[in-house]
Amino acid sequence: MLSVYIAAVSDRHYTIVRYTSTSTQTYLTYYKDSTTSQMSRVQLLNQDLPTTKAKVFYRQAGPESAPVILLLHGFPSSSHQYRNLIPILAKKYRVLAPDLPGFGFTTIPEGFKYTFDNLAAVVSEFLDKLSVTRFSVYIFDYGAPTGLRLALQRPDAVQAIISQNGNAYDEGLGAFWDPIRELWKNNNDPKIRAKLVPALLSFEATKWQYEEGTQSSRVIAPESYHLDYALLQRPGNADAQIDLFWDYRNNLPLYPKFQEYFRQSNVPVLAVWGKNDQIFVAPGAEAFKRDLPKAEVRLLDAGHFAVETETEEIGSLILDFLGRNGI
Repeated sequence: MLSVYIAAVSDRHYTIVRYTSTSTQTYLTYYKDSTTSQMSRVQLLNQDLPTTKAKVFYRQAGPESAPVILLLHGFPSSSHQYRNLIPILAKKYRVLAPDLPGFGFTTIPEGFKYTFDNLAAVVSEFLDKLSVTRFSVYIFDYGAPTGLRLALQRPDAVQAIISQNGNAYDEGLGAFWDPIRELWKNNNDPKIRAKLVPALLSFEATKWQYEEGTQSSRVIAPESYHLDYALLQRPGNADAQIDLFWDYRNNLPLYPKFQEYFRQSNVPVLAVWGKNDQIFVAPGAEAFKRDLPKAEVRLLDAGHFAVETETEEIGSLILDFLGRNGI
């Protein structure tokens, strides 16, 4: 049995969702090409892929034979944040956007340890199961320490890096991290953990991440932060999220290793940054030039979730950047 309905409409695209008898959802997104004003079609598949550590939910679109772009989301979101970017990139590339463990619709067994090493391990196995051996990676927020771990493990596999507020430098950490540093200094103190839950996981905190620094909050789709907040409320998820904030301290000692990788690999990097972000601040974007003089830095008048408000500009920058690098 097949049911069809229009799921989303905008001046840029509309989406038809088809549910089949399997768990796969097929999204047929018709987007307006900015160069021709014609409507073109992109098929987006939502699927689950079992790995040894998790059942990974992911979105994919584009020709299977095309070069791969891996989109890694951040806190507190999921692959849903890329729903509008995927059709733009899928015109030329095979786009893969998994939900990280603890987020979105990826399911994990009891006893899973929420560390960035484990997040990277899940994504690594995900790529292996899909036989992906070369890819460009879009790193945002938590996607940065996850994706850069992959780059350390398989440097020859990474063709290019697009960092959208994805940090690899000490100077990129904003004041947002000050209360979390207290958790680090006090050895994961339960009292501090308890204080961080409302500060970081409340509806207001989730909405703030989307709206802070934007030119107008009216351009933010409210379902974005409503969905994120709803998924944060799942039983046990608060502990998982605070565990990841606690483990984030282990990313900082890796920054020099990430930077050494940049220097040795000379990997093409596009740092496209919401310059008004208070979580990962603009100096973190400029810092890429220290290790990669040819890194391209674009500071946009946007906040943390720049991809929500500047989707078309970011998509165009990525297509141009990858094209000029022969990808």
